[in-house]
Amino acid sequence: MMKSDDKQKLLIIEDDLGLQSQLRWHFDQYEVVLAGDREEAIAAVRLHEPPIILQDLGLPPDDEGVDEGFRCIREISNLHPAAKIIVMTGNADYENAVRAVAMGAYDFYQKPVNPETLDLILQRAYHIHNLEEQNRRLQEQQQAPLDGVVACDPVMLKICRTIEKLAPSDVTCTLTGESGTGKEVLARALHNLSPRKDQRMVAINCAAVPENLMESELFGYEKGAFTGANKRTLGKVETAGQGTLFLDEIGDMPLSLQAKLLRFLQERVIERVGGREEIPVDVRVVCATNKDLHKMVADGSFREDLYYRICEMEIQIPPLRDRQGDKMLLARHFLRKTIEQTKAPVTGFASEAIEAIEAYQWPGNIREMENRIKRGVVMCDDKQVSSEDLGLVSEESLNLNLRQVRYNAERAAIIRALTMTESNVSATAKLLGVTRPTLYDLMKKYNIQSDKLQDV
Repeated sequence: MMKSDDKQKLLIIEDDLGLQSQLRWHFDQYEVVLAGDREEAIAAVRLHEPPIILQDLGLPPDDEGVDEGFRCIREISNLHPAAKIIVMTGNADYENAVRAVAMGAYDFYQKPVNPETLDLILQRAYHIHNLEEQNRRLQEQQQAPLDGVVACDPVMLKICRTIEKLAPSDVTCTLTGESGTGKEVLARALHNLSPRKDQRMVAINCAAVPENLMESELFGYEKGAFTGANKRTLGKVETAGQGTLFLDEIGDMPLSLQAKLLRFLQERVIERVGGREEIPVDVRVVCATNKDLHKMVADGSFREDLYYRICEMEIQIPPLRDRQGDKMLLARHFLRKTIEQTKAPVTGFASEAIEAIEAYQWPGNIREMENRIKRGVVMCDDKQVSSEDLGLVSEESLNLNLRQVRYNAERAAIIRALTMTESNVSATAKLLGVTRPTLYDLMKKYNIQSDKLQDV
């Protein structure tokens, strides 16, 4: 007989106790979890994370008369998007069944129950769920989601998917994040995936150009516009025509020039310095900055109207220290790249170098890592790059003890849940997906004390 741990989980949400028993008996090949109302269902989803959910759409309304069936679908879809919800409806309830599917349900089944038909629907749902899980795992293993981007961190993979969605449009994007996080690499990926890929991507660093030259650098100038202007010269905006203009470090753009940039972004026309002719320009604009634009708008050093114009889509790039699994992935990528360039007889990293790479916080992010790897290959006297070669010798050691890692993570999760529920034990237990006795045991285990506990 199949063990309970080997069975696939099935959550049945049904307020009719007789039908509950009938369905539980029929689906004995599954690990069946029963819920009689929305609150029980949400608690069961948190605790068991079932791949398939069979829900009666006709759940009784709450005390305020709100339809619990549709509310249950919405909340489960937000909490556990991968789950397949199959709603059961009455024969004359076709419109509500279609509405449920539009809200996120996978399929519907009209009562009275026909066991063979319901079996087929569930088998198909499990098959689709398993295929989606396999596809999700393959996507997570993908190391180069975009050209030039090396990542396996879920946040970075989500950013890459966002870039892919934005590329076909002309939405003005602003990439924000610390220096060295790869903003220009993502901007170039955005250009290469766009219909403008065959045209130029022209970059200008707003922090590197003197304030008195910035306007002519951007918009160009006419002959005789100022001393030394011996011929008409096109600016970066015109040069990028039909392509992409990348405004790097836009947070450093002088306030006096921000109004002229805003006019260009609104009207898509420019005037060269010393000229009066309005010149239309078709160009996609991508910006980047390591500054906090929200704060700059608040203190008046960055125009609010320009902020909203350039941030039609704002993408926050995480620092390297927050990217799960990306440190060694990037380190090995840069090592292979440097070995190919230098033909150095290096085979890899020493074990203590790997620990140092994982433990280091990388304040300079990816740019710092690339430079340290190059240094390590140059300085390496053996076959393997050491932490000393990388300049990362430290007394700090990397803690890879799984027991300690789990202890720290579980304790932090319990404290956070207690804070969110204002120390309500029942609400905290539901949020964590455990029973109240288990929560008390965990609090004792992790020495978590609170004078404001509410056992309700």
